[in-house]
Amino acid sequence: MQLSVTKSGAACGAEIAFDLARDIDDASFHEIERAFHDNIVVVFRGQHLPNERHIEFSRRFGELEIHIVKKYLLPGFPQILLISNIRDAHGENIGLADAGFTWHSDTSYRRRPSRCSLLYAKEVPQRDGRPLGDTVFANTIAAYETLPESMKRHLAGLKAIHRYAARRRVADSPRPKLTQAQLEETPDIAHPIVRTHPYTGRKSLYVTAGECVGIEGMPEDEAVELIAELDAHCVRPEFLYRHKWQVGDLLMWDNTSAMHLAICDYALPEWRLMHRTTVIGTVPF
Repeated sequence: MQLSVTKSGAACGAEIAFDLARDIDDASFHEIERAFHDNIVVVFRGQHLPNERHIEFSRRFGELEIHIVKKYLLPGFPQILLISNIRDAHGENIGLADAGFTWHSDTSYRRRPSRCSLLYAKEVPQRDGRPLGDTVFANTIAAYETLPESMKRHLAGLKAIHRYAARRRVADSPRPKLTQAQLEETPDIAHPIVRTHPYTGRKSLYVTAGECVGIEGMPEDEAVELIAELDAHCVRPEFLYRHKWQVGDLLMWDNTSAMHLAICDYALPEWRLMHRTTVIGTVPF
């Protein structure tokens, strides 16, 4: 089967015309996977996916993670994390309301961080007919490839320290604080700053100021400065793709090759509801 793939024209991103509710044979799946690797971020528009189908398609890419914040898992479907600003009758958030508000790569704080995330748009906030709540992606392969050779040599072998409760977990965050058991489940972890893609072999920058608190063997002030420098380089305009959401979008992105940011330009009663599955990846190398 020949997939219809329309590139975004930006540093990454493409639209794949395919109905994910239909049966997907191995040949079709391999075409989808190839397009995913080539474009880093892909969207399937106009989908009508039951929860079971969302999970089934996600599992084609690997084992699914159960998010550490159990409060926001979809009842009956723990593989699906609710991302939403909607509140229940008691005024409590039904999902993560502040997900992605700083640049990050999903679950980089894990020993085996996410291979990819699949986010399904159930409700998209709008104002005057204009969709809000865009998501911006940075192509970290392109960011690495454009570094000076001297910087590439400097970064070779360095490992950044990733932390779940890092700087982006701000004091006024609406998400519940981690219990002691949850903190013990997510100890600091060191990953290579220059990461090799396990499927394509391409190198990318795997570091963000929002998740990384230091660099192994480097004084803290020097490490923080270098992390900030690399973070700023990754989010230069020429490396970005900005996704404008539509209800029915299934958007998936490669967490080994991109970092992303959710734009919070909406507020209640402008509702946002997303279902996210997260595929566990390999130990970074």
